[in-house]
Amino acid sequence: MKVSFQGEPGAYSEQAIFEYYSEAETVPCESFEAVFDSVASGESDFAIVPIENSLAGSIHQNYDLLLRHNLHIAGEYLLRVRHCLIALPGVKKEDIRKAISHPQALGQCAGYLRSHGIKPEQVYDTAGSVKLLQESRARHVAAIASRRAAELYGMQILEEGIEDNAENYTRFLAVGREATVPTGEAKTSIVFTLKNQPGALFKALSVFALRDIDLTKIESRPLQGKPWEYLFYVDFIGSTHDEVSKRALDHLGEYALTLRVLGSYPRFRK
Repeated sequence: MKVSFQGEPGAYSEQAIFEYYSEAETVPCESFEAVFDSVASGESDFAIVPIENSLAGSIHQNYDLLLRHNLHIAGEYLLRVRHCLIALPGVKKEDIRKAISHPQALGQCAGYLRSHGIKPEQVYDTAGSVKLLQESRARHVAAIASRRAAELYGMQILEEGIEDNAENYTRFLAVGREATVPTGEAKTSIVFTLKNQPGALFKALSVFALRDIDLTKIESRPLQGKPWEYLFYVDFIGSTHDEVSKRALDHLGEYALTLRVLGSYPRFRK
């Protein structure tokens, strides 16, 4: 089974693949668009994409890509993210004056970097920052990435667990071409639009409250081509194969201008 991800080998997305799937061949892609395209074209069977981080919030681009492609969410996984300060072999921590990494990783380590007088610099990927450092051979620069990235590129870990908050988790979605029928506790993700009128969102969300359905996430995104109008993404506990959830979605359809189910899938419990 081939599973695509964004980034270089050693990226946290690749780590999530190895932890979520028992066996998989990973397919690195340069961008999130390329990840979704690889699944849509059949090059990959599934993709693993980050959708939100417990510290930095949502990855809005992937919400937009979910809507743009006719794919289905097949599962979710929570990855505990532990950032490492990585340098060339033989370099000491006091030699480091600059750290390179993905903007989110830098943000999650901002307090650590300030306290050590290390200047942050953004690059395209966490594992990619290790690759860039290996190529540049700069001894005053460190990368922030995973332990596996350091091992893959033969680099030295100066310190592990440098994130400012230990409760640093990234939620990943498994995305495929076919809809799944989850067994056990399930979660469903939907997206809908509403008329811009008083009480519209209240009425939409009430269809879940009336049935004691637990909403775990709500996110609004601009509706492209229609300034100041919005899409609403909602995750709730339940499956489209449950009668209660079916009735809630039918009820929501009475208020929503558009409604799309992005997938019902097994709920992850850490």
